[in-house]
Amino acid sequence: MARTFSGIQPSGGMHLGNYLGAVRNWVALQDKHQCIYCVVDLHALTTAPNPADLRANTLTTAGLLMSAGIRPNDSTLFAQSTVGEHAELAWMMECTVGFGELRRMTQFKDKSDRTEFISAGLFTYPALQASDILLYDTELVPVGEDQRQHIELCRDIAERFNNRYGETLAVPSHMIPKAGARIMDLQNPQDKMSKSLDSPGTIGLTEDNTSIARKFKRAVTDSDGEVRYDPAAKPGVSNLLGILAAATNRTPEAVGEDYSQYGALKTDTADAVIDLLAPIRQSYAEFMSDPTEITHLLAIGADKARVVASATLQRAKDNAGLILHNNSYNNSNG
Repeated sequence: MARTFSGIQPSGGMHLGNYLGAVRNWVALQDKHQCIYCVVDLHALTTAPNPADLRANTLTTAGLLMSAGIRPNDSTLFAQSTVGEHAELAWMMECTVGFGELRRMTQFKDKSDRTEFISAGLFTYPALQASDILLYDTELVPVGEDQRQHIELCRDIAERFNNRYGETLAVPSHMIPKAGARIMDLQNPQDKMSKSLDSPGTIGLTEDNTSIARKFKRAVTDSDGEVRYDPAAKPGVSNLLGILAAATNRTPEAVGEDYSQYGALKTDTADAVIDLLAPIRQSYAEFMSDPTEITHLLAIGADKARVVASATLQRAKDNAGLILHNNSYNNSNG
């Protein structure tokens, strides 16, 4: 079974773009892959979140992942900060990646333009992300389209490390679903749906039906009245077609053939999304009735992850020439 790894930030409630772009694919992979999924709370520190909010959001995100279908008994699900090997290997990855490579990352440019304080962590974010992936000898990384550049950089980092120190790290490949891989904001269809921008065009996974229907009714389209899938010329209409296609397991082009009016398209897309999210919302309410169970399951996942991560880190340190801890020496010398 191929080993897959992916992670998600606990920066707020998960939204439809997270689910259709990545998480639903994660769920499907569990039947044929050895899956490792991580709530990347260390990455969330780049935005200096309120500590209580970060802790609560980490549990919320884990609860939503399990509600969406991630099975802790079949997959490894844990919080990034509870496996210290992530931060330690990240330093070695920072020493492997180039300044120019980090400066060219599109997400860094986008996020740094929206904040006055730009942390060094935001700049070196891809190095920690590479550490997350490479710790587990990952073969496949299921991600949304927006993460393609980061995975390509991760591959470059792994290959450079291996060229310097010998074969140490597995070089992963990305896996991007064909349908629904990039869900856009309903009000700003030029921008991807985002939980961090607090936009009225974002659909939360636990949002009530009335709110979902209202947001789709108000979704931005255009003035020419023609329904067709053309993301460049018709981003709003194409986004609706992409969402409906992903929710009903069809192609956007095929869905477009069924409609001649925007109103019907909006209504049917809203209904499909409501039906899609209803079981997730019900399961989430059950999980959150006892958050201690989520904490317990994350701890079990961290123990499983640490077995693999510690072996990879030791191999990387050994090959790079770092002094390794010698338990037998310490035990014999008190």
